Amino acid sequence: MSSDLRRLFDDFVSIFFPKECGCCGCVLKYQERCICVECDFHLPYTNFHEYSDNDTARQLWGKVPIEEACSFLLLQKDSRVEHLIYQIKYNKQPFLAEYFGYQYGLKLLEAEKYTTLDLIVPVPLHAGKLRKRGYNQSSYFGRGIARAMHIPLREDLLIRNKSTSSQTGKGRLERYENVSDIFACNPVMIPYGTHILLVDDVLTTGATISSAALALLESFDCRVSIATLARA
Repeated sequence: MSSDLRRLFDDFVSIFFPKECGCCGCVLKYQERCICVECDFHLPYTNFHEYSDNDTARQLWGKVPIEEACSFLLLQKDSRVEHLIYQIKYNKQPFLAEYFGYQYGLKLLEAEKYTTLDLIVPVPLHAGKLRKRGYNQSSYFGRGIARAMHIPLREDLLIRNKSTSSQTGKGRLERYENVSDIFACNPVMIPYGTHILLVDDVLTTGATISSAALALLESFDCRVSIATLARA
């Protein structure tokens, strides 16, 4: 189908099934993808990938020996980013996570410290929650990064062997106790010194992703860096 015919077809479909911005809910205009121009302009992008001494990295210092850590967006209450995360996790729009993962992957390609990455590994959901939700939003985020950076996505390395209660409303210590030893690794082989980018949707205290990173480091002779879609 030619580009002109594709545009006409898309315009026709949008009359009956208008596409909405994942951040504010307004109807997207022609050539806007996933989010509108205004939201893209106002989103709180962090640029954490440009320097190692950032807030996400500081959040994890002393908890797990990682190489680098970064987050794409800042998450605040009643914000565009909060609406975006809700759409991704609870409104069956994981493609938004893949879209932002791809955009972040393009940014990471520009940062020298991320040029040694070998694999992308998403933080897994427990099998029960995966069945209930139908998808792992972190996998979609990782898929986007992997596509942009031309790096393999591996979902077979890390498994979540315990179902935990929600972290919402828990204190810092309770959060760490809630996710202690919940991850394990499959007995597969990866090359010595593999640099893994461990990805998740939101970083709060860092308890969950620290537990996942420790499981990787204890199971493989690897290096681990971390990237999240948002940081609370």
